[in-house]
Amino acid sequence: MSMTKANAEALNPGQNPGQDEQLDRAIEELRGVLQQEEQEPQAASSTAAAASSVIMDIPVEVQIVLGSTEMSVSELMTLQKGSTVALDRRIGEPIDLVVNGRRIARGEITVLENDSSRFAIRLTEIVTTKGS
Repeated sequence: MSMTKANAEALNPGQNPGQDEQLDRAIEELRGVLQQEEQEPQAASSTAAAASSVIMDIPVEVQIVLGSTEMSVSELMTLQKGSTVALDRRIGEPIDLVVNGRRIARGEITVLENDSSRFAIRLTEIVTTKGS
């Protein structure tokens, strides 16, 4: 399925336009590396390392998803301090690690070893299929 730039911006309204330019540059560099690799497989490895450094600098949005729920607007409007919202997951179930809207891993909540006042996620599964 292809997505136009306008559709992508509608899905990610907070995304910085500069990030799109960085991503476009990185994609073009990778295309160049792939074309060069087809022509000169030996020389392409150093160019691939340079292109990967561009990719490594691209910021991504990382979310830890504990769960979700559906509610009507009227239910949402009645929420106030102290309200409880039930999620679709139970205690002990894996939580999702989502990068740019795509689930890439699952894990469990843990307490940081060096700071017991903060929690983190310990990865238990890396998602390998695109449809997950």
